[in-house]
Amino acid sequence: MSLIRVIEALLFSAQKPLSIREIATAIKGAEDEPSPNDFARVRESEIAAALEQLKINYVEQERAFQLTEKAEGWQLATDPQYAQWVRQLFPAPKPARLSAPALETLAIIAYRQPITRADVEAVRGVNIDGVLQTLMERGLVKIAGRAEIPGRPLLYETTQFFLDHFGLRNLDELPNVEELRRRNLPVANSSVPGSADAGQPASPTSATTDL
Repeated sequence: MSLIRVIEALLFSAQKPLSIREIATAIKGAEDEPSPNDFARVRESEIAAALEQLKINYVEQERAFQLTEKAEGWQLATDPQYAQWVRQLFPAPKPARLSAPALETLAIIAYRQPITRADVEAVRGVNIDGVLQTLMERGLVKIAGRAEIPGRPLLYETTQFFLDHFGLRNLDELPNVEELRRRNLPVANSSVPGSADAGQPASPTSATTDL
């Protein structure tokens, strides 16, 4: 038995991404029955190295799945090139694209967060009440608190779902606006289980959300 196989078993069994700390806790917490826990003293650096090696192994073996690192941790997922077949197991309506005004608003919030509604409207030059409500309903934007200025207006920022959907580990990896335009944006929690970056459909749709 090797550390890399223990980690593989944990990732295979998990229903969500696992952080290195969660993996370490699971490994160290294993009982000594029916056999001794040979990895009770494992270090997080060893787990990180094993994860990288496992990721390389899957690529070299040309497996139909891969190991991906997301904002919340590491997860086994189907290789995107098999999405058209995997999707048949989870039929669902094709998600609609956000309109251009919604994408522009989302981009402004993403790159300037936390930001007030008035500041977004100052950049766009139009009222964003309806657009902002749609982004919040989609789970892409949330209230982040209040600004320390007269009137204390609400501040808005992107969500964890925003990061997960775009395959970002953090905001430093934000794509450019053109890439935002090419991504279909489904409703939060409507992703397909078992697919890589499940929130990202394999092909674009011509439908557009009416805002």
